[in-house]
Amino acid sequence: MRYAYGVTSALLLGGAALSLATGLPAGAQVAQNDASQMNAVVPRAGAPASFADLTQQLQPAVVNISTRQKVQVAGGGNPFAGTPFEGLFGGGGNGAPQTREAQSLGSGFIISADGYVVTNNHVVTADGRGQVESITVTMPDGTEYPAKLVGKDAQSDLAVLKINAAKPFPFVKFGDSRSARVGDWVIAIGNPFGLGGTVTSGIVSAVTRSTGSGTAYDRYIQTDASINRGNSGGPMFDMKGQVIGINNAIFSPTGGSVGIGFAIPAETAAPIVDKLIKGVAIERGYLGVQIQPMSEDLADSLGLAHNRGELVQSVQPGQPAATAGIQPGDVVLKVDGKDVSPEQTLSYIVANTAPGKRIPIEIMRQGKRMTITATVGKRPSEEEMAKQTFNPNTPQQDDPYQQGQGQGEGLAEKALGLSVLPLTAQIAGQLGVPATTRGLVVSRVDPSSDAGARGFTRGDIILSANYRDVLTVADLEATIRAAKTENRAAVLLRVQKRGQPAIYLPVRLR
Repeated sequence: MRYAYGVTSALLLGGAALSLATGLPAGAQVAQNDASQMNAVVPRAGAPASFADLTQQLQPAVVNISTRQKVQVAGGGNPFAGTPFEGLFGGGGNGAPQTREAQSLGSGFIISADGYVVTNNHVVTADGRGQVESITVTMPDGTEYPAKLVGKDAQSDLAVLKINAAKPFPFVKFGDSRSARVGDWVIAIGNPFGLGGTVTSGIVSAVTRSTGSGTAYDRYIQTDASINRGNSGGPMFDMKGQVIGINNAIFSPTGGSVGIGFAIPAETAAPIVDKLIKGVAIERGYLGVQIQPMSEDLADSLGLAHNRGELVQSVQPGQPAATAGIQPGDVVLKVDGKDVSPEQTLSYIVANTAPGKRIPIEIMRQGKRMTITATVGKRPSEEEMAKQTFNPNTPQQDDPYQQGQGQGEGLAEKALGLSVLPLTAQIAGQLGVPATTRGLVVSRVDPSSDAGARGFTRGDIILSANYRDVLTVADLEATIRAAKTENRAAVLLRVQKRGQPAIYLPVRLR
C-alpha cells in the first residue's frame, strides 16, 4: 500500500449529515424545510439496508496476492573479522550486501472466467535490489494458484496476472467511473494486513482528486471507505457491482486509515489492462518540461486566477516543448483546448495524448497570452524519467544512476571508487553550471576509496584526467589504463565542486 503522509484537520458534521445517512430528521436545520425540499435531498430508499447480497456476489472474485522475493540488504560488520573466529557467525564481515527472503501481500480481482487477475504494479514488484521469485493467488476459499505475470506498467501502477484451473473462475467487470458522483455509495473488498477477505463501505469523496505528485496519472477517485496496507490492488465497487476503481494509496499522518483513500479510476485502468493482456505497447505523450502547480502567491504575483495553469520551471533541450518554443517562466493555461487545473494537470493531459499529435498550447509569457503548437513526443519509461533528473542530494542507496548508464567497463569504479556518467546539458542545469560545461558527473562515491577520503561527493564534475579532457566514461577509463601501464600509483583529476572553482586533486588507484 502506498502512503502519503501529512497533517490533516477534520471538519466534524453533526445532525445534517445524519439525515443523509439514515433518512431521519436532524433537528431544526431540517425542520425548516418543507416535505418537497426534503424529498429532493434525501434518497427515497435512504442508505442501503445491507451490503450483504452484493458482497456475496462479488467477494468470490476478489483474491489475495502474495509474492516471495530475494532482496539484497546491507551486510553488518563482523566483530570477529580478521580473527580465527571469522566465518563462524554467518559471514558479512566486510559489510557486503547479503540476500534475504522477503514476502509481500496485496489484493487483486479476477476479470475473466479464464483467470486474468488485475492488481497494482507495486504489489508484484520488488523494491530496490529485490527480485520477485514467485507470485501466488489465493482464492477466498483458501485455494492457491501459482500466477504468471502477464504484464505490468509502473507509470499507472497496474499489473495483470494469469492463473489456470480446470473450471471457470468467478469474475467481475469494469464499470464507468466517469458516471461516479461525489456522495455515491461504494464498497472496497481486499485483504488488509493479510487478514483475508474484508469488506468496507463508504462514499465517493471526490472524483478527480490530484495528490500533487505530478505524475502522468495523478488523478484518483477519493473515498472514505477504510483502506489499509494489503488493500492495494483490490477493487472499489459501485452499487451495480461494477469495478469503478482500483484501491491504490491512502493519505495518513498515522500510517493507518483516516478516511482518505485513493483508487485508480476504471476509465484509466481498463484500457491499460486491455493492452497489457494483449501485449500491446503502452505509449504516452510527453513534452519535456518541469512544472510547478499554481499556488495562490504565484497566481497573485502573475495576476492570474487561482488554481488555473502551471508554471514552467525548466525545459529539456531537444524535447518537444523546447522545439515548439516553450520557455522557462511560461504559464501553461490550456493544452489541446483543455484547461490546466489541479483536477486536470498538464502531465495528465499530455500523457493521455497520442505521441505524434500536433496540439495547441495556450501560454502566458510576461503578461501576454499566446498560442504555441507542439508535436507531442513519446513519454520515456519510469527508469528513463528517473535518469533525466539528477538530484545531487539523493542518498546513494536510492540513486537511479547507481548502476550507471551501461557505458564503460566499470574501471572507474574499480580503480578510483567513483561511478560517473556523461554530463548532459540537462544535468548541468540541475547542478547549476553552464549548459556548455563538458565532463563527467560523479553519481556515487565509495567512502572507503581514496576519492572518498579526499572529499569527492555526488554531483562533483570531473573535467579532465592527467590533463586530458574526459567527455565520456571511456575517456576516463583510457586514462586509467594508461596510468597503470606507466606504473603510476595515482591519476590527477581536475574537479569542479558545486559553487566552487575547479581544482586539481590526485586520486590513488587501487
